[in-house]
Amino acid sequence: MATMRWLWRQLTSMRVALILLFLLALASIPGSIFPQRGTSPLRVNEFLKDNPTLGPILDRLYMFDVFASPWFASIYLLLFISLTGCVLPRAIEHYRELRSQPPAAPKNLSRLPVHLEWHSSAKVSEVISETATAWKKRGWRVRQGDDWLSAEKGYARETGNLLFHLSLLVLLLAVGYGGAVGYRGTVIVREDSGFANNVTQYDTFAPGRVFGADQLPPFAFELKEFEATFQRGGQQNGAPRAFRAELMVKDEPSAEPRAVTVEVNHPLRTSGITVYLVGHGFAPEFTVRDATGKVVWQDASVFLPQDTAFTSSGVVKVPDTVPQLGLQGFFLPTVSEDFSNGPVSKFPAADNPEVYLSAWQGDLGLDSGMPQSVYRLDTANMKRIGIEELAPGEVWNLPNSGGTVEFTGYRQWASFVITKDPGKGWALGAAIASIIGLSLSLLIPRRRAWLRVTSSEDQGNLIEVAGLSKTEAPGLADEVLQLSKLVRAPEDKQ
Repeated sequence: MATMRWLWRQLTSMRVALILLFLLALASIPGSIFPQRGTSPLRVNEFLKDNPTLGPILDRLYMFDVFASPWFASIYLLLFISLTGCVLPRAIEHYRELRSQPPAAPKNLSRLPVHLEWHSSAKVSEVISETATAWKKRGWRVRQGDDWLSAEKGYARETGNLLFHLSLLVLLLAVGYGGAVGYRGTVIVREDSGFANNVTQYDTFAPGRVFGADQLPPFAFELKEFEATFQRGGQQNGAPRAFRAELMVKDEPSAEPRAVTVEVNHPLRTSGITVYLVGHGFAPEFTVRDATGKVVWQDASVFLPQDTAFTSSGVVKVPDTVPQLGLQGFFLPTVSEDFSNGPVSKFPAADNPEVYLSAWQGDLGLDSGMPQSVYRLDTANMKRIGIEELAPGEVWNLPNSGGTVEFTGYRQWASFVITKDPGKGWALGAAIASIIGLSLSLLIPRRRAWLRVTSSEDQGNLIEVAGLSKTEAPGLADEVLQLSKLVRAPEDKQ
């Protein structure tokens, strides 16, 4: 039991709370360095693909799910317990202090850091009562004795300190509550395609521990148009300048669609959820025909950007041919004349689009029962039959009468993060309260002041005013001087 009490005292000390707060900030760093599945699942897949050795190791260490990792949750929980055990007893003690009176005046005021004295012919009772009234008007809490006066102010400093730490507790609770009862999902939607709020429609879906799929609010939207603008010319040629998605939203199944524009930092809010625009790209359209001229595949395939100029890679899987057909390649929004480093785009806008494809025949592996990525082609049991470069409207006649591939154009796609976080309002309020509390604790000094009147028949009554600062804030001497000027009969001062 003694060991447990010692551990509890250590855990609930302010020193340990500060250490845990520092560790929580330190543990958040990987979340800003590595892509996270909750916000950028596509980038996580790309990282794993580009780093086949390091990627799986980092994945086992939860580097791509930092804020859902056991070690982050452990620090989070310990910090919450530490703050609770540290702040609540202090809050109770501060409440009692607010209800109590200032301490009585010391017998020897001359020992205090700031001390003033003079003689006066005024009566003791009059000096005490009138000074008490004057000090109260200046915001001091006053305790009155027969021949002394005690005053204190600056209680808001400790109030602000406690408000700051209590706000951290509320912030931790709000984040934890939002993570437990909310959810986060990502989805890629192509132009002229739609999304319905159903688990099967999400590319990734991360529900809270107590959130059920049947709690998803009914809403849907269609991406009518996506527009991206980039800087042309200058040192920042190709830099993004604006992204805008035009949606038709149905908040309820029976509701009429309404037009909504979603931009970066201007999300869609409906039915208690928020829809953020987080990315975009291109989806080239193809029409694939077999040797008899029958259309066996006709759609737009999402290609993923590989660089800032939106050189995008992707695949098309056509299982309804014999043998099965697979296409993999690159979409180049503005094709570069120089292919020395492979097919690349030189500008992110679709000024001169082309696709650079390689065709494969064989077994796509779709009948094996093993899940496959829609962005990768398994060529283990396939043979490459050709490579071709196509502009919109051009047709590629595959070798050996394998059919044709027509590049008919492209559509744009946008990726959205859809979240429900009922704790964010509390988190915002707690963050604002913590700033207010920190400001109070830093800006308001804690002072104590005393007045003592000692009767004397020879030179008149001895009046002493002294002050004590409970912080290192400057200005105590000036404040005591101002208080002394409020004492009755200043003309008698010597």
